[in-house]
Amino acid sequence: MTSLIGNEAPQAAFAAALSGGALHHAWLIAGPEGVGKAQFAKDAAARILARGAGESERTAAMLAAGSHPDYRLLRRVPKDADKPEGELARSIKIDAIRGLQAMFATKPSMSDARVVIIDAIDDVERPGASNALLKNLEEPPAGTIFLLVSHAPGRLLPTIRSRCRLLRFDPLSDHEVAGVLRDQLPQASAAEVAALVRAGAGSPGRALRFAGLDLAAIEGDLAAIATDGDPTNRLRVRLSKALGLKAAQARYEAFLERVPAFIAERAQVMTGPALRDALDAYAAATDLARVSIAQSLDAGTTAFEMGSLVARLARSR
Repeated sequence: MTSLIGNEAPQAAFAAALSGGALHHAWLIAGPEGVGKAQFAKDAAARILARGAGESERTAAMLAAGSHPDYRLLRRVPKDADKPEGELARSIKIDAIRGLQAMFATKPSMSDARVVIIDAIDDVERPGASNALLKNLEEPPAGTIFLLVSHAPGRLLPTIRSRCRLLRFDPLSDHEVAGVLRDQLPQASAAEVAALVRAGAGSPGRALRFAGLDLAAIEGDLAAIATDGDPTNRLRVRLSKALGLKAAQARYEAFLERVPAFIAERAQVMTGPALRDALDAYAAATDLARVSIAQSLDAGTTAFEMGSLVARLARSR
C-alpha cells in the first residue's frame, strides 16, 4: 500500500478494500503519535485520487503543491496568519469544517472520488466543529472519503467512532525503529541510534525529534545515576550546567520528556518496596516535567531535581 515500515496489517486491510471496490466512506486511522499514520493517510489519498484519473505522478505533484481540487487537508493553523511559523491554534475550528461544504456541493472534478484528511481528528473543537463533522459522516457527501487521523480515539465522540471503519496502527518494534533511524540519520553513531530507539518507545517520529541532541550522553548519565545514586552530585551538576544554558533549550525539553519514561522502564523489573519507590519517582518526574515549561522554572535547577528523582532508583535497589 505504502513504503511505510511496520503495521502491515492495517495497510493491507485498506489496500484490500480499495482494490475490491468496497471502500467505506470514513476511516479512523488510530494509534500512537509518530508511527506513520499521517503519511499513510496522504499515501492513501494519492491512491484514491489517482485511481480514476490514471495519472499517479500528476496527482502526487498536485497533492504536494496543495492544488488538487478533490483533496482537503485540515489541521491546526497558526494563530497569527501573518506568522506562518508561529504558534498553532489549540484546535481545528468549526469554520474549517464548514468550509468543506463548497467542495461537497459539486461533483469530484478530476477523480472518481474526493478525499478529506483531518490530522488530527483529536484537535477538532468540541462541541461545534465535532457536531458539524458528524453531520457529514452521518450523511456522507457522494464520492467523498474521510481519513481521520487520531492519537487518542477513546476521547472522540462515540458517534464519530461508530461512523468509521477502524485502522489501528501499533508501536513499531525496536528493530523497525532502528531501521528508520539508520535510513534517516546515516551519520548517527550506534550509541546514538540505540538511545533514540529507547526514547522513541516504538515511535520513529518521536525518536527523530530527539535527533542531533546527543541523547546518548544524557542516557549515559541517567543510567549511571540510577545505578550508584551519584553520591557526590557530580553527574547531576553536570546535567544542570549543560541543560541550564539558553542554547540548550531543545535538549533540555528532550531531557524533560525522557526522564519519566526512563524511570518507567527501570520500574518494569522492580517489585515490592522498590517498585513503589520507582512509581513515586515516576509520578514526581511527570509532574515536574509538566510544570517546568509552563511555569518557566529554572532549567538548571529542574535538571538537578530530575536527576535526584532518578537517584531514588539506586536507593531502591
